[in-house]
Amino acid sequence: MAQLTGGDSSLLRRINSAVTLHALRGGDALTLTQLVGDTGLSRPTVEGVVEGLIESGLVVEVVPDNDPKRADSARQRGRPARHFRFRAEAGHLLGIEIGTHGARAVMSDLTGRVLSSYARPIDESTGATERLALVRATVAELLRRTGVSRDTLWAVGVGTPGVVDAEGVVRLGTALPGWTGLELGARLRRSFRCPVLVENDANLAAIGEHWRGAAVGMGDVVFVLAGLSPGAGSLINGRLHRGFGGAAGEIGSLHLLGRESNPAQLLSAPSKPIDPLDEAAVARVLRLAEQGDQVALDVRDRFLTRLVRDVAALVLAIDPEIVVVGGWAAGLDGMLEPLRAQLVRFCLRPPEVRLSALGDDVIAVGALRLALEHAEEQLFSVDQGERTPGVG
Repeated sequence: MAQLTGGDSSLLRRINSAVTLHALRGGDALTLTQLVGDTGLSRPTVEGVVEGLIESGLVVEVVPDNDPKRADSARQRGRPARHFRFRAEAGHLLGIEIGTHGARAVMSDLTGRVLSSYARPIDESTGATERLALVRATVAELLRRTGVSRDTLWAVGVGTPGVVDAEGVVRLGTALPGWTGLELGARLRRSFRCPVLVENDANLAAIGEHWRGAAVGMGDVVFVLAGLSPGAGSLINGRLHRGFGGAAGEIGSLHLLGRESNPAQLLSAPSKPIDPLDEAAVARVLRLAEQGDQVALDVRDRFLTRLVRDVAALVLAIDPEIVVVGGWAAGLDGMLEPLRAQLVRFCLRPPEVRLSALGDDVIAVGALRLALEHAEEQLFSVDQGERTPGVG
């Protein structure tokens, strides 16, 4: 870093605040002496920074031990050391999933610790305007149950099916009625006073599993949403790969390469098409396969063949360390082992294959992580225009 001059004093204060806040955010209450050691700053500097952070509401002084005997002992030795902690409760974050069959919202504090969640079913035929109203109602109910004010929200992450651009516009979304072309980010921002970040659901599922699920500590990850039209999200070196237009991972579109591969033909018996072609109907057929029904077994084999082809195309392109399988089909008995065996046949270097560890929460948790990353940028920014109000 270039040498700072007198005119850079405000920047230096912001840097010192960010460094100190980062040390405190680890979770444990720290003394001034510990902060000096952790940050490398002088004691007077740390004292000044901590007072500023207390004024901003992000740090609070705490009494580390309520044991009267130890407190008396400390008084006999002299003034006890002051302890400070990060106020994770100073703000809240939301992760929202907008799914085909429902909406789910997860709330956390500023460290990402989940406080509560709430989900409600939504009929798959529900139009965009009514669906958004139900999503807002889901959030309102979560806030009501937790007693959290909407004004304390720092960021909201949202997961949705479809191809989503950087502004939160759904460029292509065939899973939900009226979704293609929907300005989802703009519509939802009317309900919040904080940033609203919109991302594809499979992408967020990959982020969620990497953060707190089956792919923790792994850099190259593929997450597969196994369903009627599978989708996938990928991390390369721990970073989300969206593609140039945000359409990376849309493996469900591979059926367009041949009519014999479309979902209606794959998931129906030749003499008895599934009507309607929905997840519940297909799940019933797959359960019959587990009972040994030969027609249902043929349907399941075609479904797996399609899924393996779609996943193998992505595995061959990325060579991930792990493939995590989620979505409704992942919960059906007997799906994982055949998928693993088929990937061994078709891939040059078969990856590890695991079921999602987060289950139905995976997309909302990934959306929460997206919101947390934005909050961390605010907390630790040294940019005058982007730093958290009152800090520095």
